[in-house]
Amino acid sequence: MRHSIDVQLESETILYRRATRLIKKALPVALRARGVNLPCQIDVLLTDNEGIRVINLDRRGVDKVTDVLSFPYNNLREDEFDPNDCEIDPETGNVLLGSMVLSVPRCESQAEEYGTGFAREISYLAVHSLLHLLGYDHLDEGERKRLMRQREKANMGKLRLLK
Repeated sequence: MRHSIDVQLESETILYRRATRLIKKALPVALRARGVNLPCQIDVLLTDNEGIRVINLDRRGVDKVTDVLSFPYNNLREDEFDPNDCEIDPETGNVLLGSMVLSVPRCESQAEEYGTGFAREISYLAVHSLLHLLGYDHLDEGERKRLMRQREKANMGKLRLLK
C-alpha cells in the first residue's frame, strides 16, 4: 500500500530535502500505527517562519510564527478512523486526510533549543500534525491531551527517535 505524501518545498536547500525524506518516512509509520491501512493523501508544505506566519494569519487569524499547522479535511475522532467518514479522491481512491504546513527554520531552532536533533524534531512535528488530521487534539490539559501525547511517543518509538 502506498500513501501519497505530496511535499511542496518553498526552498530547495539540503535541509528542506532532508526534511522531506524524514517526513515521508515518519507519516506511513504513524498511519500504520493508528490502524490506517488504506492509501491516503496528505499534502505537506515546508516553508519558512514568514510563510507559516502568513498562513497562520490567513487561515486562523493568528499573526504569529508557529512550528506546524494542521488542516484536516474530515471530522474524525481519535482512535476511531473510519474511511466512510472521509473524502475520497475519485481518481486515485486515496483517502484525503488533509494538509500540514511546517516551518523548517522553526523546527531547526527548536531542535537546537530542546537538544533533540533535527531528524527527531521534524518527524515529531509531522506525527503531531498527522494525529490532528486523524482527529486528535490537545487543547485541554486532560485526557485528550494525554492520549495524543501517548500516541506521539509510541510513534516516535517506532521510528527510533525517542528523546
